[in-house]
Amino acid sequence: MATKADGEKSEADASGKGGPKNKKMLVIGAVVFLVLALVGGGAFFLLSKKNAAEEDGQEAVHAAPKGPPTFMPLETMVVNLADPGGEKVAQVGITLELLDAKSPEKVKPYLPSIRSGILLLVSQRTSEELLAIEGKEKLALDILTIAAQPFGPPEDAHGANKAKKEGAKPKKKDAAKPAPNDNPVRAVHFSSFIVQ
Repeated sequence: MATKADGEKSEADASGKGGPKNKKMLVIGAVVFLVLALVGGGAFFLLSKKNAAEEDGQEAVHAAPKGPPTFMPLETMVVNLADPGGEKVAQVGITLELLDAKSPEKVKPYLPSIRSGILLLVSQRTSEELLAIEGKEKLALDILTIAAQPFGPPEDAHGANKAKKEGAKPKKKDAAKPAPNDNPVRAVHFSSFIVQ
């Protein structure tokens, strides 16, 4: 009799009917499959997001200049300052940092207007302003703005801050297409700075 019951159990297991172990295994298998599918989907999403960010970063790197910058020294300027009495002068040597070796040809036609703008900027300052490091830094940013005017606004934060101060909303760049910037002037450096 015991052999007959054992034979019936083995037939039920073989046919897949009525075994509680089979149902448990099926449920466990389904749960494991769902967990693996969720983990795989999440990993795919994160990797695709990371790849998209890397591609955007590579586009920015490709737009960056290759090679060292070019420096264009301007003639030393002597300017009367805005101090009371008009007795103070500043002697300022300025060097423009340009994008590449081809940039001086773009800048040369605009040098008279750039130089005039610089002279006007310096003549509006007082000796006290120019002796402070903050005054020199602000002057360098203002000169950068003047030097970049023929080519469009500069890329630095100064242009964005100026737009905020004036109440204008800064323009958003299209993420798909970065706006081309033909501005060859990247920075302003002082080669000499004397206030008397």
